[in-house]
Amino acid sequence: MMNTPRPFPIPLVPLGPGSQSDDEPLAFIAMPKDMSTYQPPPLPEPEALASHRDALAALQAAHAALRRKVAGEAVAPIDITALPEADRALVNQVLGEGEVAAQVQGPDGLQAQESVFAGLWRVLHLRGGQVLRDTLEVGAVPQGVIDAAAADGGVPEPIGPLPAGLMNAPSIYEELCDQQQRWQPGAPAHVLNLTLLPLTGDDSLWLQNRLGEGRVVILSRGYGNCRIVDTHLARTWRVTYFNAQDMIILDTLEVGSVPEVACAAQQDLEDSAERLAEVLEWVEKE
Repeated sequence: MMNTPRPFPIPLVPLGPGSQSDDEPLAFIAMPKDMSTYQPPPLPEPEALASHRDALAALQAAHAALRRKVAGEAVAPIDITALPEADRALVNQVLGEGEVAAQVQGPDGLQAQESVFAGLWRVLHLRGGQVLRDTLEVGAVPQGVIDAAAADGGVPEPIGPLPAGLMNAPSIYEELCDQQQRWQPGAPAHVLNLTLLPLTGDDSLWLQNRLGEGRVVILSRGYGNCRIVDTHLARTWRVTYFNAQDMIILDTLEVGSVPEVACAAQQDLEDSAERLAEVLEWVEKE
C-alpha cells in the first residue's frame, strides 16, 4: 500500500469544449479499452500470516467491520498505527490496491487507498506531511473525505458585474447555486455535462475562478480514469473522465454527495465481506 503521499497523475484542465482551439484538426479519440475488475492479491503463505497475530487480528477486525456495515451498523476505524512493520507488510499484501485513491490536501491532510476489497480503505492521517495515524476504514468512502468536502463548501456569492466575452457561464453558475440549495441527502445527483455545452475560453476561466478548488481530490480507475475535485460551492464537484491517452472524454459538474463513481456500493461491501472471509478461512485451515 502507501506510506507517503503520492501525486495524482491527471492534470486539471480548463472547463468545457470552448477551451479547445478552433484550429485543431478533427480527430477521433480512443475510448478506454480495459475495465478494472477484482483480481485476488498475491497472498502470503498461510503459515506466515497465521504466525503474525497482529496482522491476522487486524484483518479479522476488518472483516467484522465489513459484516457489521453490510448489516447497516455504524463501524469505527481500525487503528493499525502501532502494528509491527512485518505485520504491516502482510496486511498490505493481503489488501492490495483497488480502483480508487483519495487525498485531502493541506497541513492536516489525509490519504486513502481503497483495497482490492471494495469499501475497505487504508487511510493515512497526516500532519505536516508526516503520518499521524494509520487506519483501516469501512464504508462507501472514508469519512475524512466527506468531512473535508463539507468544510470546503461555501454559500453562493452574488455574481456582480460580468466581464465581456461570457456566453453560458453565468447561467450554469446560477443553475448550480439553485441545485445545491435544493439538494437533500439521499436525492440523486444533479449533473451538468460541460462537454455538450458551448463554452468560450472566457466562460471556462470565469467558472474555474468562481467555483475554485477545495482540498479533496479523488482518482477512480474503474473504467479509464476519472478525476473528482470538490469546489468551494457546497455539495458541488467537478468530475472529469479521461481516456488512456489522458484526453478528456466527459467533463461534468455534479451537485450532490460524493460522486457515485468514487463510492463503494452496498453490493461491493457484501462481496468484499465474502472474499475477505475466504482469505481468513484459507489461513485458518492450515
